Amino acid sequence: MDSLSPHSPAPRDLVVWQHAMACLRAGVPVTLLIVASSTGDSPGRQGFKMSVAAGSMTGSIGGGIMEHKFVELARDRMQRRETGVLLREQVHRSEAGHNRSGMICSGQQMLVLLPLLPAHLPAVRAALETLEQHLPSTLHLSHTGELSVHLGHTGYPTQFESADAAASRWHYTEPLGFRDRLTIIGGGHVALALSRVMATLDFHLTVFDDRPNLNTLLQNPFVHEKRTLSYEKLALEVPEGPNQYVVVMTFGYRSDDVAVRQLLDHQLAYIGLMGSEAKIEKLLAGLRADGYSEQQLQRLYTPIGLPIHSRTPEEIAISIAAEIIRVRNAPFDDAR
Repeated sequence: MDSLSPHSPAPRDLVVWQHAMACLRAGVPVTLLIVASSTGDSPGRQGFKMSVAAGSMTGSIGGGIMEHKFVELARDRMQRRETGVLLREQVHRSEAGHNRSGMICSGQQMLVLLPLLPAHLPAVRAALETLEQHLPSTLHLSHTGELSVHLGHTGYPTQFESADAAASRWHYTEPLGFRDRLTIIGGGHVALALSRVMATLDFHLTVFDDRPNLNTLLQNPFVHEKRTLSYEKLALEVPEGPNQYVVVMTFGYRSDDVAVRQLLDHQLAYIGLMGSEAKIEKLLAGLRADGYSEQQLQRLYTPIGLPIHSRTPEEIAISIAAEIIRVRNAPFDDAR
């Protein structure tokens, strides 16, 4: 079995592009708002987006009074038929000398307001189509208001680059779609529960299992890909990279051991192993006996999940999701 679920979760931004496209097709003025950069505890993180029209909007640039203020600004500019792209800094501190957002959560963010014109229709259509089809693509936006979307990822993260201190000339680049990918090894009841939770967290989801016709795998509507696969082939099938996350939760000790040995040397953001303390101790002892170093073994998150005394598949799934969130949101040097 090798399939793409028609009900799998869509990237978070899809609704923004759908709204923008609907407005453009209907001839309704619409503005795209993008958080081009963010620092500190800014509520709007880099890449957050909104699509705003006179009587409707979707998405978010951080919420609160700041978001309300910029929604009203976008609507006022559309009413006055202003079509130029606008860049505005927002500082989330009450003592800030200028560009105060009205929020006090600290940090700051740079916001772009782009009134969408008929000339932007091809780029909006391309963004929408690639997100719907889960195709990698890259968004480009400049201070001139030029918007384009190209197939393929550049290999670089989201970037906001300014050519001068006044930010009068700048360029914004963003890989569209899912940045982070989770591969679940083992398609049982906990995998089904974990898929349900992770589907809300903007991950591309894949599940592998070596058992054909497994009901919990067949019935999993939350993932983008589900396959029956021999665990001896995992090293070839699981991608490496700083945005790759793996959870091992197979049927038993022997298959867990095979999966871990296949993936322990992979360059991954996270690899976690589910199991009892007795099983984990036995597996780790076997790895040490076969020459795996403590540095290698320390990469393995086990027992998996945050310690919340979870028992049911749903509780275990929440504890694992919380641990993955902690790793994803932590600085690279202190994720452990």
